[in-house]
Amino acid sequence: MIFKHKRKKIGLALGSGAARGLSHIGVLNGLGESGIAIDMIAGTSMGALVGAYYAKHLEVKGLEEIVLALDFKNILKLADPNFFFLFQGFVSGNKVEEFLKLLIGDIDFKDLKIPLWIIATDIQTGEEVIINEGSVVKAVRASISIPAIFTPVSHNGRVLIDGGIVNPLPANVLRQKGADFILASDVVKKPKSFSNVTSGQSLLTEKASAASKTVNEGVVKLSGNRDLFGSIKGFVKNFIDVKEIEERKGIPSIFETILNALYTMEYQVVKTTSQAADLIITPATDHIATLEFYRAREIVWQGYKACVEVVDKNKKQLSKITKCRI
Repeated sequence: MIFKHKRKKIGLALGSGAARGLSHIGVLNGLGESGIAIDMIAGTSMGALVGAYYAKHLEVKGLEEIVLALDFKNILKLADPNFFFLFQGFVSGNKVEEFLKLLIGDIDFKDLKIPLWIIATDIQTGEEVIINEGSVVKAVRASISIPAIFTPVSHNGRVLIDGGIVNPLPANVLRQKGADFILASDVVKKPKSFSNVTSGQSLLTEKASAASKTVNEGVVKLSGNRDLFGSIKGFVKNFIDVKEIEERKGIPSIFETILNALYTMEYQVVKTTSQAADLIITPATDHIATLEFYRAREIVWQGYKACVEVVDKNKKQLSKITKCRI
C-alpha cells in the first residue's frame, strides 16, 4: 500500500526593523526561488507590512518595485507632522495609512490567501496583542507605531503601538498556531552597532563654533561702552556654549535615544522568541539606519543573499520538509 505523507506546515516569522525590514522582501524572493512554499506568516512592524503584502499576493515582486522607486523626498511626504496632538506622537500616520491601503488594499484578514498574525503592543496594559481579524491595514499601522514618533492606534477598544516592544521576532506565535517548521528573518539591530555620534551633532558643533567666533570678533571690533558689549558677549555665550556642545557630542538625539532604547529591548526579547525558530535568516543590515528606506536595493539584496546562504547550507533538511514523501 502506498502512503503519501502530508507536507509539513511551514511558518515564516518576519521581525521588526524599520528600513532594515525591507530585507524580508529579499528573503521571500529567495525562498520562492528555492521552491519553499510558506503556509503561514507572523509579522511585527515592518515584518507585518511585508508579511501582509505576501499573504495577499503570495509574492513580493510588486512590493519590491515600489520600494526600489522610493527616494528620500517620497519618504518625507509620508511623515505628516502631528502639531495638534504633538504629545501623542510626532507623526499622525494618516498618510502612512493611505499608503498602506494602496500597497495592501483595504481588505480584512479573511481575504488573505494564507493565515497571517500581526503583533502589536497594548500601551495601557503592556500586553502582546496578536491580530488576526478585521482590517489588515489597521493592524499593520498599529504594529509599525514606534512610541513617541507615531501616534498610537485605537483598535477594538485597545490603544496599540509597535509590536516590537513585546515580540520583535514572533516565531513563538507560529509555533502556537500549529506550524511544524519555522523560518525566521531577523533584522533586529544589535546594540554594539549603535552609532554614538551623528553627523547632525557634528554639524551643530561646527556651526556653533563659527557663530561664537563671529560674536567674539564683532565684539572686539566694536568700541564704546565696554561694559555693555561685555554683557552682550556674556549673554550670547550662554546660548552658544561651544564647550558644552563638544561635551555632548556623544549623546544621541531624542529620536536616536528612543530608537536605541527600543532596539536594546528588542534584542533582549529576540533571544527568547527566536528559540521557537528552526532556522534563522539574519541579513547583514546592522549598518542601515532606521529611516534609510532609500537604500532599498542594498537592503533587499542583503535579505536575498542571507536567504540563499541559509537554504544552501540546509538543503537536505529543507528538502525533507518541503517535499511530499512516498
